[in-house]
Amino acid sequence: MKNSAPVRFSVIGLNHGHVYSLTHTLLKAGGVLVDFYAPEKDLALKYSEHFPKARQVENENIILEDASILLVVSAGIPSERASLGIRAMQHGKDYLVDKPGFTSLKQLEECRRVQAKTRRIYSVFFSERLENGTSAKAGALIKAGAIGRVVSTTGLGPHRISVSGRPSWFFKKEKYGGILADLASHQMDQFLFYTGSTKAEIVSSAVANYKFPEYPGLEDFGECMVRGNRGTGYIRVDWYTPNGLPTWGDGRLTILGTEGYIECRKYIDIAGRKGASHLLLVNKKGVKYYDCSKEKLTFGRSFLKDIFDRTETAMPQAHCFLASELALKAEAKAIRLKAGQAFLNRK
Repeated sequence: MKNSAPVRFSVIGLNHGHVYSLTHTLLKAGGVLVDFYAPEKDLALKYSEHFPKARQVENENIILEDASILLVVSAGIPSERASLGIRAMQHGKDYLVDKPGFTSLKQLEECRRVQAKTRRIYSVFFSERLENGTSAKAGALIKAGAIGRVVSTTGLGPHRISVSGRPSWFFKKEKYGGILADLASHQMDQFLFYTGSTKAEIVSSAVANYKFPEYPGLEDFGECMVRGNRGTGYIRVDWYTPNGLPTWGDGRLTILGTEGYIECRKYIDIAGRKGASHLLLVNKKGVKYYDCSKEKLTFGRSFLKDIFDRTETAMPQAHCFLASELALKAEAKAIRLKAGQAFLNRK
């Protein structure tokens, strides 16, 4: 690292709870939280209780115009995240945002233009890979050749909806971007990372609202197939996690290689093992289980180092934009399914 001084960062936008994991990740990595801005009094009060040393400011310009702030962090309303990122980059700051980083291809195009011009970092926090021990262990095993060459991934992202606790924007597609643009961006990131693909296309995609007709703007199911220059992938996301599951979702990833496969059971093992971060490896040597709950996570430190060194070790900029582009394209071309409608028999 060329500069040993800590990275001073500020937060603008507290609309999603992921802002807490974002903040903790940077603090654990050595960053310094300076101040924050949010127009919602209840969200601001809760955040200040968690991080009492952070100063609450009256408007975002106080942060954007502070030359000592190197990084702006956000978990604002999804449709507002890209425009904030543009303002941050134009003020000479790097930007780390909760997924989805964009809700339209037009937003992505403009962010690409501004990023290329300013050479600032625009990074999306794909926490299902960057902050999960099984994801880190899977990467290490693949690098060591445990399953040969990766040819395909299957990513499942079920979530609990908890309707009563959701804000109004959650049910408006123009605000959250659609289920594939939102939730499936995690799986797109993982598909690209584990297959090593640098180019890809959407083969097919579909969305539906099967369970919540009272919220016509909500999509509660989505799936797609993607083909890259180094592998293929299938993705399924939904808002159907039942209350009987003792966590918010049974997220899983299966990585298929020419010499074996890996299954990541990220948040729970319904077969009975306690805790989260379970990994199963199957190859010519047999079947092996790994408890990945204490696996070293490196994103935070790598990202802060990139800010000083102007490198891309935490996540290449092209990868970040491509993962987002694929999720947005899957959403844009998705067939809208209805209850009882077969995909191949649609009219």
